[in-house]
Order: sequence, then structure tokens, then C-alpha cells
Amino acid sequence: MKNVIALATGLALALALPLARSTDDHVALIKNVTGRVHIARGTDVLLAAPGTLVLLSDELSSERGASAGIVFKDGTLLTLGQSSNIKVREYVFEPKDGHYAFSIYLAKGQAIYSSGRIGKVAPESVKVDTPTSTVGVRGTRFIVVAE
Repeated sequence: MKNVIALATGLALALALPLARSTDDHVALIKNVTGRVHIARGTDVLLAAPGTLVLLSDELSSERGASAGIVFKDGTLLTLGQSSNIKVREYVFEPKDGHYAFSIYLAKGQAIYSSGRIGKVAPESVKVDTPTSTVGVRGTRFIVVAE
């Protein structure tokens, strides 16, 4: 019986480790959602909800009338507007080593960006791309629209 319990405990821990690692890889957290917002992650599509973790390379899409508030690890706030599509291209927040990067691609729609620590200590590391332009951060808050 002790062997069965030990085996079951070991198996449970082994299965939990990949889950723990995946949550450490997150770059942001969905703070709030209005309407339906989807997260494309590899071949999976998730419905965003408050508390959903956002990973590097996730693509977020909002339906008509929907929006989402996203908080990145450094405190950057991003509000995704309705009928929008955004991809997290690059995110590095390692203040101990002085490594920073923030790059997103707004394929369509609108987003409101508000700087967190990356935008304040290394504004040259922040880039917001659209199909027709690239926005570099020199301020702390702006709205970007891609049609």
C-alpha cells in the first residue's frame, strides 16, 4: 500500500511540474474581459477570462463589442479594443541583469498602451508594430490603431 501511495504521489508531482513551468513562462495576465476574447496558442484557441495567463507568442483576438485589459509582469497595461488582433512577439523583463524587451504586433483594431517599468527604464526596448508603422515609446501612454 505504501508503494502505491508513493507511486501515485510521484506521478502527481511529475505531472504537475510541466504545469508549474508553463505558468512561470507567462508574460502577462488578463485582468478583465468584456465580451469574447480569444487567445491563439499554438494549435489551441482559449477563451480569455480574468486570471488567464498570457504567454510569449500568444495571439489575442477580440470580437465586435469585446475588449480586454492585460497587465504585463513589469506593470505595462494594454487594453485591447473591439475587433482587434494583437500578438506578443517579444518580452524580456530581467531587471537584475538589465535585460528588457517589449514588442507586440497589432494586426488590426486598436489598443491603449500605458508604460510599465520597461517603458520607463528602457524606452528604446519597447516597440509596437502595425501593418503600416512602428511606434517607439517616448511617452508613457498612447492609443494605436491599425486598419
